[in-house]
Amino acid sequence: MVSALPAPSIVDTVLRDVMVPMRDGVRLATDIFLPEGDGPWPVLMERTPYDKTQPRANEFTLDHPGVFGREELAGFFVGAGFAVVFQDCRGRYASEGRFTKYRGEAEDGFDTLQWIHAQGWCDGRIGTFGLSYSAHTQLSAAALNPPGLKAMLLDCGGFSNAYQGGIRFGGALELKQATWAFRHALRSREVAADPEKRAALEAIDLKAWFRTMPWSRGNSPLSAVPGYEDYLFEQWEKTLFDDYWKIPSLYAAGYYERMAKMPSVHISGWYDPYAVTAVENFSGLRALGHPTSLILGPWTHGARSKTYAGDVDFGAAATFEAGMGQDFVTWRIAYFRNVLDGEPAPGMPVRVFVMGGGSGRTLDSGRRDHGGAWISARSWPPEQAEPICLYLDRGGSLSRSLPTGEGRHDYLADPARPVPTIGGPITSGAPLMEGGAYDQRADARFFGGDDSAPATAERDDVLVFETEPLSEDLVLIGDVSVALFARSDAENTDFTVKLVDVYPDGFAMNLSDGILRACYRDGFEKAVPLSPGEPERFEIRLYPTANRFAKGHRVRIEVASSNFPRFDICPNVSPGNDLDPDRRIARNTILTGPETPSALHCSTLPVAHLG
Repeated sequence: MVSALPAPSIVDTVLRDVMVPMRDGVRLATDIFLPEGDGPWPVLMERTPYDKTQPRANEFTLDHPGVFGREELAGFFVGAGFAVVFQDCRGRYASEGRFTKYRGEAEDGFDTLQWIHAQGWCDGRIGTFGLSYSAHTQLSAAALNPPGLKAMLLDCGGFSNAYQGGIRFGGALELKQATWAFRHALRSREVAADPEKRAALEAIDLKAWFRTMPWSRGNSPLSAVPGYEDYLFEQWEKTLFDDYWKIPSLYAAGYYERMAKMPSVHISGWYDPYAVTAVENFSGLRALGHPTSLILGPWTHGARSKTYAGDVDFGAAATFEAGMGQDFVTWRIAYFRNVLDGEPAPGMPVRVFVMGGGSGRTLDSGRRDHGGAWISARSWPPEQAEPICLYLDRGGSLSRSLPTGEGRHDYLADPARPVPTIGGPITSGAPLMEGGAYDQRADARFFGGDDSAPATAERDDVLVFETEPLSEDLVLIGDVSVALFARSDAENTDFTVKLVDVYPDGFAMNLSDGILRACYRDGFEKAVPLSPGEPERFEIRLYPTANRFAKGHRVRIEVASSNFPRFDICPNVSPGNDLDPDRRIARNTILTGPETPSALHCSTLPVAHLG
């Protein structure tokens, strides 16, 4: 039974736009909401680049589908005895300074927490919360071990390693960084102060710009807003995992040992771009003795009270309310009450939704009824899970048996003809892409597709490996990777992999995907050109997942060399400049067989464990 949402309190004491000084003299605008009485109180803080006064689209519940206003949201926590602090990040809205995405959030977060800790209305205990960027700000500040920070609730964010999940992945740039930069440049102070510049930006056809990649500095849709163009191109040009990336704001994993041991919750969804970072933070901090928790649902970014993602419905059990027994507001209040009082978070440390098990029929909504169920565990992957290996083989087969013969599978990787992105773990991609589970057919809803487009599995530049129809249900759960033995006639190329659940009628539901820019096969700190024609082993990391493949379904792996516009396109020339205008077609070959055992690696769980 789901507990009822409490009524928010009317906040009598609100301090607006308190200008909190940072170490360099820049002041950040901060709103403070205080309970009745003299205090002091425990404090909950959120730092945001999205305007501290405006509602966040994720702040709704199953019984309250309308988004809560900021003062209304603060009222829930104030009524429970917490002081609440909302702050605009540097260079955004009412705060001073220049905005440079992500960088500097560790220092600004530390300084803000230190300031709060010194205020008379703070009892010395501070918890942080927030979604996405507001989760990034939490973990980056925690990396510097600020005073007073006692608990974190990281919702769809908090970079363990932004180079490998959030900004880049597998060596490729996640192009949601470009769509985010464009959309938020429109909302910048610089553009708001210049009506002509705003009109010019609003007239830009971003889709047309994506068709004309590669861009260059001064020749991009952001050229009129240099600050935003600069930081985007920095992310694009910094292709090696070097000191640029190894700062607390982008690489918390490098600072885990410096963090105070405090409770933290890491929440994400199978179709959210921060599932990787949630799992890494949970596992990495827990290994060091931190009391961490992990919640993974079948959700897109922040949509924890919806039952669907894209064209697939997971049933009434899929919501946060069904999985945790409380709406998200009530649950947060209970969580912070417990952990700030020194009590453990209730329940098992891992709560995961395993997709699958539904009727498979098409609902009145037009979505596929895929179903699913929640499980609890002590670790990730669950302690009952066992490793599984599925080998790629001749004829496009995929099975548990090691191939007995050698296979060679050729295709062309043409940068001018990329494989289109059809859903996946995506946010901030509008108007080019959106997250979710979809039949892998590039219809007119998807950039680069139209209603006559073939399914991705029918393209001549996509290799398909799939099992026979399953004789019994199979649960795949955990971190996913694919080892490819491959060669190319180019000095650099991409290898992409997608894990798909294929229904008996052909509906092909994407579960997870990954990419590797081949020059980083030996690690991301150096780029090593390929020796054209020489076979090598490539380890492609995919996003984690949990899915029950029903009897009669097939497990499918799709291998290609692009997934655009989710990732930027490799020019297939010498590594080092991903924006090189010189682009060529590469001939790539996947090898299978006993000496070249290309294979999917994951974990499996007994179906009986799903209850």
